[in-house]
Amino acid sequence: MPLVELDKITKIYDQRKPNEFYALNGVDLSFQKGEFAAIMGISGSGKSTLMNIIGCLDKPTSGSYKFDGEEVTKKRHAELVKIRRNRVGFIFQNFNLLPRRTALSNVELPLIYKSIRPKRRKILATRALEQVGLGSKLKHRPSMLSGGEQQRVAIARAIVNEPVVILADEPTGNLDSKSGRQVMEMLRGLHQKGTTVIVVTHDQKVAEYAQRIININDGKIVS
Repeated sequence: MPLVELDKITKIYDQRKPNEFYALNGVDLSFQKGEFAAIMGISGSGKSTLMNIIGCLDKPTSGSYKFDGEEVTKKRHAELVKIRRNRVGFIFQNFNLLPRRTALSNVELPLIYKSIRPKRRKILATRALEQVGLGSKLKHRPSMLSGGEQQRVAIARAIVNEPVVILADEPTGNLDSKSGRQVMEMLRGLHQKGTTVIVVTHDQKVAEYAQRIININDGKIVS
């Protein structure tokens, strides 16, 4: 059974004709547990909208989406939040770190939402930062870190809850080539440990880390 199963997924913005815009148009797609896949497409192709739906950040206009065998398109907001909080890790191009919080505090955030006790939070967040090679920079704020280090903090935050899938949207987009390779090697390592990794990118070199490359254009899967 696929971990992620999309059937005829459509996402329409501004449904008033003739202004309606199909960000996704009849997408059929699935991802197996433990897979490393890349979704490629130019800006405006629909790849980020697709990732948002997979990550339960957005709902499709029509179609079926099953996550680990469970239909999620009709779930209430609170139920979607629970899926995101417990089962999905997100990595974004702009890192999305809170500037006034330390690396440790940023990584603790998902654990706070799960009501994990402070002592346990610190242990788990420290372990996640050590896993990405930042055990010596727990008290550093984002402004004290390089772009590559900030993205590694974001990876630690994404994995601290041990998600079943990591969704990475242009994870190397704001990094130099060396830092970008380091980030992709980390994602490859997480995949080798059994985590499902789905990367959204326009960069062929990034996509080549994946086992499978899916190309999307004008809201449709083209290959």
